[in-house]
Amino acid sequence: MSLLRRLLPDGFTLALLATVALATLLPCRGAAALWLDRLTDAAIALLFFLHGAKLSREAVLRGATHWRLHLTVFASTFVLFPLLGLLLRPLAHALLTPELALGLLFVCTLPSTVQSSIAFTSIAGGNVPAAVVSASLSSLLGIALTPLLVGLLLAVQGGAGAPLQGVRDIVLQLLLPFVAGHLLRPWIGGFVDRHRPLLGLTDRGTILLVVYAAFGAAVVEGLWRSTPPLALLLTLALDAALLALALLGTAFASRRLGFARADRITIVFCGSKKSLAAGVPMAKILFAGHAGGLGGLLLPLMIFHQLQLMVCAVLARRHAAQARGTAGDDTLEAD
Repeated sequence: MSLLRRLLPDGFTLALLATVALATLLPCRGAAALWLDRLTDAAIALLFFLHGAKLSREAVLRGATHWRLHLTVFASTFVLFPLLGLLLRPLAHALLTPELALGLLFVCTLPSTVQSSIAFTSIAGGNVPAAVVSASLSSLLGIALTPLLVGLLLAVQGGAGAPLQGVRDIVLQLLLPFVAGHLLRPWIGGFVDRHRPLLGLTDRGTILLVVYAAFGAAVVEGLWRSTPPLALLLTLALDAALLALALLGTAFASRRLGFARADRITIVFCGSKKSLAAGVPMAKILFAGHAGGLGGLLLPLMIFHQLQLMVCAVLARRHAAQARGTAGDDTLEAD
């Protein structure tokens, strides 16, 4: 029963599905869509401001000594994944719609998650302080590296690279609020730490808001008429292949590099994930005005998000069970 519960969609995934359904039935149009776009920009800036305020310098200093571990995670996130995207690109172009194929490449450019990477590392008995630093710094590096990787991958596939304006907008809308929040942490950090649920609500609420706006605009442009059900199933298969290759690659590399068990767990869980919280705002900025809309482009990321949660939950409990000398997952309670 524990395994079955972990394989079922969580509450946030159900909220995402409900948001997509709402955007399909009641998309925002005209002047209301313009106001919604401005609201999402403000919500994204607030989200990154709060993330900056949450990251403590003490945590960075505590984990900075594990530089080999961090370099391994960053290599997986920003080198291995883009290479896997290029490896799967011929299949994606042959089997998927152009928007879904582009969305799959976009997944490969994103930074790692923060909350779930740390949570799964903790459950599995990994190096939690190193996971905090690796995941947090990955998100920060992604602000600069993701636009560059998007431009590189699009150039390789024969399209136009990400424009400099997109990089500038990433800095203005994401990096500056993040830095401002971090600089103000001595004054507001205590409030943010005491109200972590507020950050969670802002995080999820912003994603849902951007997803509603993106899918509503795409529905108006004919998203579901141009996206066959078979293409969605094939997207699921390619996302699963991408995740499996990343998990195998990080596990193999961390073992060959001689890391201790706790560090290997951290590398696998931090180096195999992609951030929905960072990906949705970045897509809105980098692909503003994209002819196919953002709805189809975000579908591979949403599918990958759910896959990584389900698979990593099972793996984390298996690691924990092995550490306890047990035979299965049932000795562990839910989070």
